[in-house]
Amino acid sequence: MKTSWRSASLVASAAAVLALTTACGQDKATDTSSQNVGAAAPAAGGYGSVGGTAGAAGTAGAGTGTGTDTGADTGTDTTAGNGAEANGEQAAAGNSAAAGQLNVVTNAKIGKVLASGSGRTMYRFDADTAEPPKSNCDGDCATAWPPVPADDVSAGTGVDAALLGEVTRSDGSKQLTIGGWAAYYYAKDTSPGDIKGQGVGGKWYGLAPDGKKATLAAQPGLSTRNDPKLGTIVVDKNGMTVYRFLKDKAWPKPVSACVGACLDKWPVVEPVAFKSTKGIKEKGYMNFTRPDGAEQQTLNCSPIYTFINDKKPGDTNGQGVGGTWYAVAPDGKLVGAPNQ
Repeated sequence: MKTSWRSASLVASAAAVLALTTACGQDKATDTSSQNVGAAAPAAGGYGSVGGTAGAAGTAGAGTGTGTDTGADTGTDTTAGNGAEANGEQAAAGNSAAAGQLNVVTNAKIGKVLASGSGRTMYRFDADTAEPPKSNCDGDCATAWPPVPADDVSAGTGVDAALLGEVTRSDGSKQLTIGGWAAYYYAKDTSPGDIKGQGVGGKWYGLAPDGKKATLAAQPGLSTRNDPKLGTIVVDKNGMTVYRFLKDKAWPKPVSACVGACLDKWPVVEPVAFKSTKGIKEKGYMNFTRPDGAEQQTLNCSPIYTFINDKKPGDTNGQGVGGTWYAVAPDGKLVGAPNQ
């Protein structure tokens, strides 16, 4: 018996819907897969032990915007994009001080990071450049993030003196560089081992001994954490809270209702292979192609996002925004949403 083109088309369509049903509704999921300054004499004294535990980073500002369709909130942003405090607040420990002999400190959360002879953590700024070395942190930014002077610096154990250099700032002063990257302190780090500047504004990171960023690279692409208010929620590889949008659809296929300006506040979570997750449920774990061609990850077939106004790991500023945005549980369900 001959099969007409119309019958063949219907059969193919039914097969496609069945395949998607398996991915989104059943247990089996789809797996997606510079000038050297290293010879200066070491500084005397210091705090002694420089071990430490990562602290909470920075001050999160609420975003601006209106409209429930995109879930934009209506607060006021009080935190500058470069991580500088809007009121110019500066702790006593924030003054630029000679680094002395540089030490390598192993932090439990971010690995190896550089510290001064007195135990103060050093940072780098994503808006700077290393080739050629250039600092783009001045004014209020330099108040919150004091530059590390290039004088009176030496390389301690684990630090390659050849990577130490200097850059001339806009005011003519000399700032220490590591592998070309300008080094800074953070004004709110008030004790040896503090690392409160890690991840602030998504642009500030501890300075690794080779000049690279000390990051949470060892953390899985998606994992969970226990939030004191929300319970167990999903976070991305940087420890940032993951959210869902109530206006999205998961059935019969994932559809994102967050487009245009919405994406400026709610960046999509890009695909993460399931083998790179920890504590996540496999059912409905898949990615899909957005109308603009970008790929987005889902949990239980629902598109997932992060929030631009979450400034540091542990922030949940997106929870309940517009009555449409909520954190996500390991099985993909909404956390704290009404009627859920």
